[in-house]
Amino acid sequence: MYSNPLLHLNDQEGTYPPSWYAATAVGIPKTPPLQGDHRCDVAVIGGGFTGLSAALHLAERGYSVSLLDAHRIGWGASGRNGGQVGTGQRVAQDELEQKVDSRLAHDAWQIAQDAKGLVTELITRHQIPCDYRSGSINANHRRRYDRYSQQFVELLNERYDYHEIRYVPPDEMQTLVGCKDYSGGTLDMGAGHLHPLNYALGIARAALTAGASLFERSEVTRVDLGDPVRLHTTQGCLTARYVLYACNGYIGSLKKSIGQYVMPINNYIIATEPLDDGTVRRLIANGACVSDSRFVVNYFRCSADNRMLFGGGESYGYRFPGDIKSFVRRYMVNIYPNLKEAKIEYGWGGTLAITMSRLPYFQRHSANVFSASGYSGSGVALATGAGAMLAEAIDGVATRFDVMNRLPTPRFPGGSALRSPLLALA
Repeated sequence: MYSNPLLHLNDQEGTYPPSWYAATAVGIPKTPPLQGDHRCDVAVIGGGFTGLSAALHLAERGYSVSLLDAHRIGWGASGRNGGQVGTGQRVAQDELEQKVDSRLAHDAWQIAQDAKGLVTELITRHQIPCDYRSGSINANHRRRYDRYSQQFVELLNERYDYHEIRYVPPDEMQTLVGCKDYSGGTLDMGAGHLHPLNYALGIARAALTAGASLFERSEVTRVDLGDPVRLHTTQGCLTARYVLYACNGYIGSLKKSIGQYVMPINNYIIATEPLDDGTVRRLIANGACVSDSRFVVNYFRCSADNRMLFGGGESYGYRFPGDIKSFVRRYMVNIYPNLKEAKIEYGWGGTLAITMSRLPYFQRHSANVFSASGYSGSGVALATGAGAMLAEAIDGVATRFDVMNRLPTPRFPGGSALRSPLLALA
């Protein structure tokens, strides 16, 4: 019987972490653990964006779907992340063009655009209260990156007919983000940000309404592959025609052929006390979210109730830092010294999954076993789209899934012991 340590070491069993997202969550569905024997068409392992989106889209297509999550819906990275809904794949489009042929690069771009559009479509169609707001700033921490930003905007304008992004010169950037730490960068009004846990909960409610079954506190401890597939938990067994692995950074050794391609990384966020309106306007003048050009990215935005939500720092291994608030606060104060005296009311960590190439890992492991993971920090849109593509593939239309499957995602060589040092070279 297998149990992933990442699911148990850092948070209280069966509850959400002590985040600002959990404190402001609305409409949390009450779903039971799996008990006894059940049957369905499709079993989904993981209650994050990928699994929830897959469950919703499969149920809408008439499949009987059962989703299993070890803790609560949106408990993992989907309910803990920075909430940024980005444009394109995690790899910048010019870099992607160097990795793959032009047709595949354009197809991958369109899939990412469709995924971003699906996020706002689901929010509108299901009236999900997740504070979506347009605008995403990428800020350069080195002046030498400014020319690249200009060229990147030109590439998206000219080759991809994307005009919602523009170059921001240094003087405007310093006004937009309220500090002199950055040079130029870009502003993308086709991207945005949201409350990720409330977004996940909204998809869960939609999936339940469509007829999907969701089971919480139901960690999958063994999967017997075959036709049908049998999934075992501590209290029950689920038999299904198909199984979807939607575990992302929490896959562990549940399916080692996925774990060879994705590596878990822990990331951390803090939330300040509510700030006055004037301070908020001086921090981020247009209400956009911000990420910077550092290798270990700083990402931040202001919440609907005027808090600074700041993400910074990362770690490997199973355990989070003992004092997450202090761990992240130094990154925030480095950017915003004027927040030195602001009270930090929440601090939390989460585990995402990266790949060697930073491109998602989509795989058809056999005729009835599928997976999607490794969004490398761009999972809000891409994971939502992945769920839809998994549903399409099971329903016999795998065109978009196969595009993602063709993106290069080499395995991490040497096993888990070598993955951390290899990351620095990737």
